[in-house]
Amino acid sequence: MQKKIMIASVFASLIISNIAQARDNLSIAGSSTVLPFARIVAEQLGKNPNFKTPVVESGGSSVGKKGVCDGVGTKFIDIGNASSRMKPKELAYCDKNGVKLTEIKVGYDGIVVANSKKGTLLKISKSDLGKALTAEIPVNGKWVKNPYTKWSEINSSLPDIEIRVYGPPTTSGTRASYAEMVNQKGYCAKDPIAKKASAARGDKSGKKCRAMRTDGVFVEAGEQDNLIVQKLNEDTGAYGIFGFSYLDQNSDTLQGAVISNTAPTFENIAGNNYSVSRALYYYVKHQHIGVVPGMKEYMAEWTKHWGNDGVLSDAGMIPMPKTERAKFKAAMSNLPLLTTADLK
Repeated sequence: MQKKIMIASVFASLIISNIAQARDNLSIAGSSTVLPFARIVAEQLGKNPNFKTPVVESGGSSVGKKGVCDGVGTKFIDIGNASSRMKPKELAYCDKNGVKLTEIKVGYDGIVVANSKKGTLLKISKSDLGKALTAEIPVNGKWVKNPYTKWSEINSSLPDIEIRVYGPPTTSGTRASYAEMVNQKGYCAKDPIAKKASAARGDKSGKKCRAMRTDGVFVEAGEQDNLIVQKLNEDTGAYGIFGFSYLDQNSDTLQGAVISNTAPTFENIAGNNYSVSRALYYYVKHQHIGVVPGMKEYMAEWTKHWGNDGVLSDAGMIPMPKTERAKFKAAMSNLPLLTTADLK
């Protein structure tokens, strides 16, 4: 019996190995925020004649995390990018499919609310920003569909123009992070009226406030943040939600809203002074390491460029402190298995 089990195990390993060896380049997908940085690293690796340039695609953080967990073999991606951390239920899907992962943090990014420089610069509190875009607000103790149509209706100091905001879809880590940091924690967990009303409906933490408006005020513009940038240049009365790097790369035409008295600058985000910021990750599949060429080399390539004066910083990614960089550089070699306990 034991001999049969050993033979079956070896046979399964050979199948996995042979399937994976049919592809000779890395396949990576996920977050649109991580996308430009991952492509820079991929292009750097592609300069090495021993490896083909990895294929890096977008799709959103949920696509990256689900995709890397879908299974083992060449039809599945090797690495999933994400701008929101993997949740226990997402890791459970990995476990169900027998996929083992290591989590690698690569840097930080701010989420900005930007508009054309031809439009009005938005100076707003995080609470008012949350009040503008959450699907429901409390009125006289009852939760109703958000009635605000103009920024000035929320606060007389805000622009007297229609609220129109382009942003990412539900598959996006940027949207998930924004909804948590702004709608939930910035508004419903802080505003006295919303906090009390949230508790009254059994939602002490305000999680129900993460739902974004669906009445046309908030417009889903797809996973490609460059499309939002394009729309803002065409529609000077609108605002858009996306990662800081896209503002940084389009600073000649766009401006970032000042949120709670802090502008979205590289220095403010790096100094932890900008309240709407988050970490960036990728998740690497153990079973493909040593089978699909270039996985270890791709990870090592990140460490050459993620410092304060590296090409990733020039592209708008906020570097981690040296201690964190050392920790995740070691993780690239040690490959600690990501477990549910790590995500608590």
